Amino acid sequence: MPHLDDAYSLARWLTGNATDAEDVVQDACLRALAALESAEVAHPRAWLLAITRNVAFTWLAKNRPRDLVLAGGAEDAGTHDGASPHCDEPSPEAALIEAADRRSVEAAIAALPIPFREALVMREVNGLSYREIADATGAPIGTVMSRLARARALLIDRLGRVSL
Repeated sequence: MPHLDDAYSLARWLTGNATDAEDVVQDACLRALAALESAEVAHPRAWLLAITRNVAFTWLAKNRPRDLVLAGGAEDAGTHDGASPHCDEPSPEAALIEAADRRSVEAAIAALPIPFREALVMREVNGLSYREIADATGAPIGTVMSRLARARALLIDRLGRVSL
C-alpha cells in the first residue's frame, strides 16, 4: 500500500510506541480499504494520514485517555536518518553525540502537545504541504501555520535549555 511508511511514522509519533503504531496503521489501512470505493481521493497521502490520525486519536482515547490532552495547542529513524551515502563513517565520539542529539530531539517532539506534534511530524517528517496538513487535520491553513510555529518555538525552547 502506498504511503504506508508515512502512516506508520505519524502513528509512531502520535502513540509513542512502535507496537501501538502498528495496530493503529493496520486499523487505518482496513478503514481506508473499506472506504476506497466510495471516497473521492484527491490527495491520497493526506487522505491516508487523516484516517491514521483519526484512528490514532480513537485508539489514544480508548487506551490512554490521560495522554490525549488537546490543549490548543520513535523510532522510525531508519527511514528518516537523513544520512548521506557520501559521508564517511563517523568517529565513535561523533556517533555518540549524534545519538544523544537524536534522543534529545525525539524527546522534545514527544513532549509537544498532540496538535503541535502531529503538525510538525506531518510537515517535517512526512513532508506534507500546509494544504495537505490542513486537509488531513480538518484545520484551516492559518491554524496549521500557527501550530507549526508554536511547535518549532517549543522545540527551540526545550532543546535550548538542554544544551545550556
